[in-house]
Amino acid sequence: MNSAHPPRVVRLGAGAGYSGDRIEPAVELAMHGALDYLVFECLAERTIALAQQARRLDPESGYDPLLEARMRAVLPVAKRNGVRIVSNMGAANPLAAARKTAAIARELGLAGLKIAAVTGDDVLDVVRQGDYRFEESGDLVAAFDERIVSANAYLGAAPIVAALQAGADVVLTGRAADPSLFTAPLIHEFGWSFDDWERLGQATVVGHLMECAGQITGGYFADPGFKDVAGLARLGFPIAEVAEDGAVVITKVPHAGGFVTAATCKEQLLYEIHDPQRYLQPDVVADFTQVRIAEEAKDRVRVSGGRGTARTATLKVSVAYVDGYIGEGQISYGGPGAVARGRLALEIVRERLVITGVDASELRFDLIGVDSLYGSTLGSSSGAEPYEVRVRVTGRTASKAEAVRLGNEVETLYTNGPAGGGGVTKNTREVVAVQSVLLPRDQVKPTFEIVEV
Repeated sequence: MNSAHPPRVVRLGAGAGYSGDRIEPAVELAMHGALDYLVFECLAERTIALAQQARRLDPESGYDPLLEARMRAVLPVAKRNGVRIVSNMGAANPLAAARKTAAIARELGLAGLKIAAVTGDDVLDVVRQGDYRFEESGDLVAAFDERIVSANAYLGAAPIVAALQAGADVVLTGRAADPSLFTAPLIHEFGWSFDDWERLGQATVVGHLMECAGQITGGYFADPGFKDVAGLARLGFPIAEVAEDGAVVITKVPHAGGFVTAATCKEQLLYEIHDPQRYLQPDVVADFTQVRIAEEAKDRVRVSGGRGTARTATLKVSVAYVDGYIGEGQISYGGPGAVARGRLALEIVRERLVITGVDASELRFDLIGVDSLYGSTLGSSSGAEPYEVRVRVTGRTASKAEAVRLGNEVETLYTNGPAGGGGVTKNTREVVAVQSVLLPRDQVKPTFEIVEV
């Protein structure tokens, strides 16, 4: 009789792949996934800048707008099933997010929870005081001083691990690297060293595969007739069964929609990767070039072979700044001659912007469905003329007032343009641009605070 213990496996679920993601797949995972951890990845480059703007208006705001709805939905079942939650839904205000989560837990009668807020990613003052240049443009950051909205460093797994070691049931971070949200529970559970580059490299593979949630179970993959995916309206989010060496089986709840195949895993592995041999993360420089993917059974794909080398001496910081305004106007034309009337509408607006002297640094004149994606040559090459078109005029301006004038000129086509125009919409929005700087690690000092229920 073999008395050896079976290999230990940690089960991670992806509860969200972006801020506005569906909520019910996360509840399904917490309820039926036999999870150890449920991870919500909800921050994009620009999202945290918008959160910083919200925090300026309300000091108790600035966290993910769906935090309350998500926590109300998943906290009761997560506590009942012993599932710990890790998320960057703290956005620009992790402490406020932790306080709100604690208040929700109290309201739901969920006593005994520890909720950790990881802070220290906000390095705006450090960046403003230093002599830094943007990596993308080479411009001095100081030249953008009055326009800068936020500067947030990509934190690694260490502060999340520390919070888990302190007994946190829920860990809410601000700007943390997406894979680190998944790497941290593995470091904590398996006791890996922070310089175990091989395991951290493979753990980064796990995190990268999981971070976009439904993208690895058939979302953003489906292409009717070529790559058919059933049940997208009830798409299940993925589960990672991770062994102590970091090797992982990607799967899902059996009754959920979508599927997990070698193809879905391969597409996600390559998603947003610049150099697969040097995928720079705060925890490790990961190497994906030796990754092996094999289907074990239906909806069970084994992924192994991730490697890594020592982490870099700097951390990436996303710096967001106001970069002017976008004005937009749209109008539709239908029926015979719709394309010709749409083109005439565009020419009228083009000439009107010159006559009225609208000051725009960039302009676009598109017929959506004809040339808005591929331009006039390729976009019109099919020879079949559509029976309806949508005119869109957009422009970038330095001031909001100039941006408004763009939409107004499209609106005047109602009575001053081609026949049959309708469905006008117009809007103006502030542009928040993002560039990055590299900050020495010792300039970033992450920590965490526990809020108890």
